[in-house]
Amino acid sequence: MSLQSEAPHTSYTKLFSHIYVEETAHDHPRTKRILTRFPKARIIPITSYKEVFNRYNQNFQFQKQSRKLILANRTDEFLYRGSGFAPDFEHKNFYYNTLALNCLYDCEYCYLQGMFPSAHLVAFVNNEGFLRAIEERIANEKSLYLCLSYDTDLLALEDLFGYVAEWIQFANFHPGLTLEVRTKSAAVQTLLHVPPNPRIILAWTLSPHSIARQYETGTPSTEARIKAIQRVADHGWPVRLCLDPILPVTNWRNEYKDLLRSVASVIAPESISEISLGTFRISSGYFKQMKKHRQNSSLLHQRYEDKNGVVSLPVDQEQEVLLEIKALAEELFPREKIYLHHAPSSHEAL
Repeated sequence: MSLQSEAPHTSYTKLFSHIYVEETAHDHPRTKRILTRFPKARIIPITSYKEVFNRYNQNFQFQKQSRKLILANRTDEFLYRGSGFAPDFEHKNFYYNTLALNCLYDCEYCYLQGMFPSAHLVAFVNNEGFLRAIEERIANEKSLYLCLSYDTDLLALEDLFGYVAEWIQFANFHPGLTLEVRTKSAAVQTLLHVPPNPRIILAWTLSPHSIARQYETGTPSTEARIKAIQRVADHGWPVRLCLDPILPVTNWRNEYKDLLRSVASVIAPESISEISLGTFRISSGYFKQMKKHRQNSSLLHQRYEDKNGVVSLPVDQEQEVLLEIKALAEELFPREKIYLHHAPSSHEAL
C-alpha cells in the first residue's frame, strides 16, 4: 500500500521564495520533486549548503520571518550518539540523525535557535545515505533505537519531503530497529494509511493551551494535537506523550492538570506507551545565543542555574515540578508508564 500525506496540495510557496540547491543535489529525484512545488521560487545554485547556512552575522529571528529552503546532499555523519539532554527510555544503543536542519515552528524555548547560525531550512535529499548508515549499524549492534531527526519536525514537513513514509517502510523490514518520530504536528494522514508497527513510536510534545499559544508560535493548537493523537491511537499506533519542557508559568499546576485530563478523556491508557516528563534544560553555550536572539523573552530571562555547562531550573524547583506533574499523571495513567527525565549533570552529556 502506498503512503500518502495528509494534505497533498499544501502550499509552501509563501515560506520559501528562494531555494538554494547544491550542485551535487540538483539531479536527485527528491530535489526535482520538491522544486515542482515552487514554480515561482528563485532557484540559486551553490556548491555547499554551508555557504548559506554558516554565514557570519545572521539574524535568526529576522530569518524566521522570511525563511529560505536549502536542498543539499549529506556526505558524512549520518548518525549521532544520543544526547544526555534527551531521554533514551532505557535503550542501550540510542542514536539520532539529521535529515533536516531547522523547523517550520518557532518555539521560544527551542534549542535550535542557539545551536544554528541560520533559521533557513536545510533538507538533505539523499535519504538513501541515512538508510545505509542504519543498516550498517544494525548489522554491527543487532538492535538500535533511533530518534528520527531531532533538529526539525519531519511529520510537519511530510507533505513536502516524504521522509516519514520512507522510514516506516524501512523499519518494517528491519526488526532490529526501534524508531521514534517526535512531533507537534497534526498532519497524520500518512500514519493512517499503513498498519501500525509497535517498533515505531509516535511521540507528541504537548503543552497546555495557554503555553502553546504564547510560546509555540506556528504550531497546531493543543486541541488539534490531541485530536491527531486520538486518530493514530484509534488506528492502533503506540503513542508517547511528552510533556517536555514543563514550564512552571503562572498557574502551571492547574494548566497541566487540565491538559492531562483532556488527554485521558479521549485516549485510552493502553494506547500510550510512555508519558515522558521533563523540564527546560540546555547547554549554556546554546542558552547564551538564545537569550541574544530573544532579548525580550521573559521565559528565557527568568531564574535558571548553570551547573557544569548545563542551564536548567534550580534543582529543588525541577524536582518539585517533576514530582507534582508525575503525581497528577498517576491519577489518570498507569504509574509504570510515566518516565521522568532530569537535566544532565554536565555538558559532557551533550
